Amino acid sequence: MTDRLRIALAQLNPKVGDLKGNLALGRKALADAVEAKADILMFSELFLTGYFPEDLFFKRQFVDDAIAAARELTAATAGTNVSLVLPTVWRDEEGLRNAVILAENGRVTARRFKRELPNDDVFYERRYFVPGDLAEPVTIKGVSIGIPICEDIWHADVCEHLVDNGARLLLCPNGSPYWRNKQDMRKELVLARVNEDNVPLIYLNQVGGQDELVFDGASFAIEPGGRLALQGKSFEEDFIVSDWVHTDNGWRCGNGQVVPLVSSDEAPWRACILGLRDYVYKNGFKQVVLGLSGGIDSAVVATMAVDALGPENVHCLMLPYRYTSEESLRDAKDCAERLGVRYDIVSIGAPVDDALEELAPVFGNKPQDLTEENIQSRMRGLVLMAVSNKFGSMLLTTGNKSEMSVGYATIYGDMNGGFNPLKDMLKMQVYRLARWRNENLPGNVLGQRGEVIPQAIIDKAPSAELRPNQTDQDSLPPYPVLDAILEGFVEEELSIKELVARGFELETVKRIEKLLYIAEYKRRQSAPGVKLTAKALGLGRKYPITNGYRDDSGNIN
Repeated sequence: MTDRLRIALAQLNPKVGDLKGNLALGRKALADAVEAKADILMFSELFLTGYFPEDLFFKRQFVDDAIAAARELTAATAGTNVSLVLPTVWRDEEGLRNAVILAENGRVTARRFKRELPNDDVFYERRYFVPGDLAEPVTIKGVSIGIPICEDIWHADVCEHLVDNGARLLLCPNGSPYWRNKQDMRKELVLARVNEDNVPLIYLNQVGGQDELVFDGASFAIEPGGRLALQGKSFEEDFIVSDWVHTDNGWRCGNGQVVPLVSSDEAPWRACILGLRDYVYKNGFKQVVLGLSGGIDSAVVATMAVDALGPENVHCLMLPYRYTSEESLRDAKDCAERLGVRYDIVSIGAPVDDALEELAPVFGNKPQDLTEENIQSRMRGLVLMAVSNKFGSMLLTTGNKSEMSVGYATIYGDMNGGFNPLKDMLKMQVYRLARWRNENLPGNVLGQRGEVIPQAIIDKAPSAELRPNQTDQDSLPPYPVLDAILEGFVEEELSIKELVARGFELETVKRIEKLLYIAEYKRRQSAPGVKLTAKALGLGRKYPITNGYRDDSGNIN
């Protein structure tokens, strides 16, 4: 048995389904591992298929091609000293497996299958895979090493079994998406396993956006005693090489680089721009377009788009009507100039008025109501989609979680778009991040330092400007109140009675509950957006559209 191991972690950004592209990433990482004189190279969970391919796994040809790609990367280890820990889909007589193969000198020398298959609001692996039995360790360079796969380490018996059967080091490939506090959760989990089993655990995570999920990387290792032995970059690709030495106290890391995690303020911003960037580029777009209203939400989305794609790839349009204030016209132009983006003004006055004139015989003597307001929003959506079609730019929509929760958005209007960076961000968090961005330049962005969002936009009362002197608070409680109630309903699944006990007015809570339920049909038709919390609308919170339940607990004395 060797007493030294150099271990390389490939924290990469694979694209789901892109077997050729991911294989090329794998070959490059293998070459880098050879150059670094690494003994072991590990990839993240289901690296070659990307995580997670969902019903692509029902296509036999896709699985065949994925296994062929795994064999091709295996063959590339011939003539090298690198032992390749390659997570991949595999097929045996019992069905499909979420597997890891050990590839050495051009051939597969061991296979291990994931035992604990997640079946929650993000991943449904039991839909595709057969679970493995409690696995035995593998031997690499004479060292007994356990390879629990992602969810396996959430179950103490998996790691305990590996260590009881001789594993002296645990390598864990993961596909773990980001949401609030997730990085702390991972550390606590790994620390628990290390304390229980008294062996180091190396945790490798992938990075990148995949539809509504963002994988944040931040791979790390913890040794017995709780020492953080290494840590990779957050929200960026990384190739992490560390040396491990066998001591009287077991394996220890001699030279692990620890990159600090991004702050809790920066993390959601980085998640949004990474999710946006990858969604745009991985789907074949190069540019985006959005409506810049002079309000906080569109200003923040425009800033995120510039940070993600560069100002030359962001096109903003102001779409004024008779109710658009001079302040909004001024602020939108100011924001566009600060960001350095293309900015055009397209009036919707004549089209809206023509539509109202043509509809007058149909509407008859009915009084004006939300119908006329929604025509304005839908005309803006039509214009933005026309620009999107003409220039091949992806349209971004800008509604925040507070608005989407209560249906304060116009379907087929301001909800038009291919992606929404703010979908899982409550209104007050939008304001906090706007202030934070004006004072900070996040890492790995293409935007500029400084006050890119005009203070006037942050200070003004939010308004859809669909009627004279309108503000959001005409229809909704103040946003600090609304956000707190929504966090109770959505994040905590509280009852009306429990929210009233926190000090909120009964009628307000009941009204918000009703709005939350009846807006479900809108949310089902909304654009995807970055998941920032455990209870993202749609991806983390699944409620029926047709729903007759109403909570009566607030009426109980």
